[in-house]
Amino acid sequence: MSPIEIVQSAAAVVLTLGLVIFLHEAGHFILCRWLGVRVERFAFGFGPELLGLTRGQTRYSLCAFPLGGFVKPAGEEPEACTGKPDEYFSQAWHRRLAIVAAGPAMNYLLAWGLFTGVVYVKGLPEPGKEAAIGNMITGFPADRAGLRVDDVVTVVGGQGVSSWKELAAVIHQNPEREIELAFRRGDQALRVRLTPRREEATGKGVIGIMPRPVYRPVGFLTAAAEGAKQCWALSAYTVTTIVSKISRRERPDLAGPVGIVQMVSRAARSGWEDLVFLIGLISVAIGFFNLLPVPLLDGGHAAMYLWEGASGRRLNREAMAAANGVGIALLLGLLLFATYNDVLRLRGERSRRPPAAQEK
Repeated sequence: MSPIEIVQSAAAVVLTLGLVIFLHEAGHFILCRWLGVRVERFAFGFGPELLGLTRGQTRYSLCAFPLGGFVKPAGEEPEACTGKPDEYFSQAWHRRLAIVAAGPAMNYLLAWGLFTGVVYVKGLPEPGKEAAIGNMITGFPADRAGLRVDDVVTVVGGQGVSSWKELAAVIHQNPEREIELAFRRGDQALRVRLTPRREEATGKGVIGIMPRPVYRPVGFLTAAAEGAKQCWALSAYTVTTIVSKISRRERPDLAGPVGIVQMVSRAARSGWEDLVFLIGLISVAIGFFNLLPVPLLDGGHAAMYLWEGASGRRLNREAMAAANGVGIALLLGLLLFATYNDVLRLRGERSRRPPAAQEK
């Protein structure tokens, strides 16, 4: 990458992770203030404080590493709570539940706003009829063969094609059989050979390409509905994918820090709408992840507060410490597993660098 692209990618990473995590923490902060819980510190970033301002009883900080933020309410630990009415653990269980739920809720609100904005400004995407590649899946046969977005396929398997329907039909009929594709790339006429992968669910051949979309202008209400639909679809897809992988005893394909940085960097270079959509996608992922009933996550705190509400008793200090220890172990293990996935993915991409397409 050129120096300009490096700076662009770095800025996109800081914007994406900083915005998504900071707004998550802002959700907690807003609910604390709304419910009268004293906040001792609200910071953007982490690490040493660069700039700070104290307003009332809250210290607002800008920290050295702008990749998130944190909120520190007074009395956030049971042993640190003195019983004052403005402390976190002086609140009833349902008020604490609302505070922890506000973080993931803010993530979903951000994602909905971004999805809605993209659809309203750009239009509602619909599959195009032309045999032109609009998007590709990394690691699939088309990517490995060297095809690119905006290539227009003219011949596949010896048959001339003029529409996406014709192109898809030939590919679907040839799982695990090598075929030749001829296509146009600007003024060039090129060809490649590839072998469609067999799709497990249908048995059809697939090469990992999607049609170039056309955009239909829509009003705000339609865009808002589409934004909500995207949030729901991404969450449902995450659940079904994880359950499917676990049931088949397959390794979940989780992206860690390296993978996220790589995706953001690519999106920043491909267009503003791709970057905005990816920020929304990551925001949904962080919101959903924090809802999981794992100790230390918002979902873990929520589970404890729901138990407290149902039983009328709080977990004692020893039980909470044990739960937090389990949570730390699980989160560290998940981070290592996701990073391992990133390393395997990078190795795979390097080992299957696409060959140059041949001119006809």
